[in-house]
Amino acid sequence: MARLDNCIAMMDEGIGRMHEVIPHLPVEQVTLCRLLVMVSARLDDGLGEQIRQHQLNHSEFLTLMMLYSRPDGSSTPGELCEFTSQGSTNMTRIGNALVQRGLISRGASAEDRRRVLIRITAAGRRFVQKLLPPMFPRVEAMFAGFSATDRRQLSRLLRKLARNLDQLDADDAS
Repeated sequence: MARLDNCIAMMDEGIGRMHEVIPHLPVEQVTLCRLLVMVSARLDDGLGEQIRQHQLNHSEFLTLMMLYSRPDGSSTPGELCEFTSQGSTNMTRIGNALVQRGLISRGASAEDRRRVLIRITAAGRRFVQKLLPPMFPRVEAMFAGFSATDRRQLSRLLRKLARNLDQLDADDAS
């Protein structure tokens, strides 16, 4: 795997050359977009290896995390699709895989029998409690050298970017 600092250096050179040809190129914004994509991919790769050791893919992991974090341990397929950025067909496949492993159950809602409810099982809760702690050292190491203020500021800025992306989607839809 290529070192990120080498990739970033190549990216900076490439964006610099593009700026020479296209002077109105928004260099800082393009650089930030590329940095986010590159860092995001490496974050996924690093944590993805740990979840793959447990025969999970990223979408299955996110589905379990969403259910585990809910006060009642349940959600609807639609909510899970939105949270995991998956379509309904893929969410059905994810649900089938997790049901087969006994990590979740799927059934009708008590309030509305037409509504499907997906719930994490006791085995699913135990699985998450076993899965997560070994990931903590890597997550902490990713932010080595970041002060608490740095982490709060990064979180604030990423949330601001997320709001801008939501606004762009809303503008595109109208």
